[in-house]
Amino acid sequence: MENIEALTKEYQIILFDGVCNFCNSSINFIIDHDPSKQFRFASLQSPIGQELLKTHHLDTQQFDSVILLKNNHLYQRSSATLEIVKSLSGVWKYLSVLQILPSAWLDFFYIKLAKNRYKLFGKSVTCRVITPELRERFL
Repeated sequence: MENIEALTKEYQIILFDGVCNFCNSSINFIIDHDPSKQFRFASLQSPIGQELLKTHHLDTQQFDSVILLKNNHLYQRSSATLEIVKSLSGVWKYLSVLQILPSAWLDFFYIKLAKNRYKLFGKSVTCRVITPELRERFL
C-alpha cells in the first residue's frame, strides 16, 4: 500500500468497473487523450481497487461509480468525471464547465446511466487484458 500512497502523490488514479464495456471504453478514451500519462488505472474489482475502497471506507461490492484519487482527495460519480476531463487534452477539458450545474443534477444523470450501463453497453466476462505498452499505467 505504501507504493500506492506514493503513486497518488505523483499521479491521478482512476478506479473503474473492470467488467463494464462502457467503463472500459471510457478508460481507452482517457488513455488516448492523456499524452502526459498523468493517470493510472485500476479496476474496482482488483486487489488494489479493493484495498483502496477499504482505505477510503467505501463499499467493496459496489462498482457503480468511477472514483478518482487526486492530490489526496477522493472524487466520485459526476465530480470524478468532471475532474478527469479537466486534465484531458483537446476540447474535452471544456466539459468541466458543467461544474457550474448543481452536483445533485449531474449525479442524477450519472446514477441513471450507471444503473443501466450493462443493459445499454454490455458486460465483459473478465477484466480487460492489458497490452505490454500500457502495463505501466495499470495498477
